[in-house]
Amino acid sequence: DVKNRQKVSVEEKDIKKTKYERQTKDGKTQVRYALRAQVSGTKLTKFVSEADWKSLSAPEE
Repeated sequence: DVKNRQKVSVEEKDIKKTKYERQTKDGKTQVRYALRAQVSGTKLTKFVSEADWKSLSAPEE
């Protein structure tokens, strides 16, 4: 948790997978893979590799 400056552990059932896609200047599509959760009112996001993202069996947002 960046706001409280401490590590937070989240249960796997509370995690949702998200994909962020954007266009670069030269027209290519860049994809970032993230895991999102909400703990005690704070939204948390962790960017992960594509392999980690695919291996997790969480619902996709």
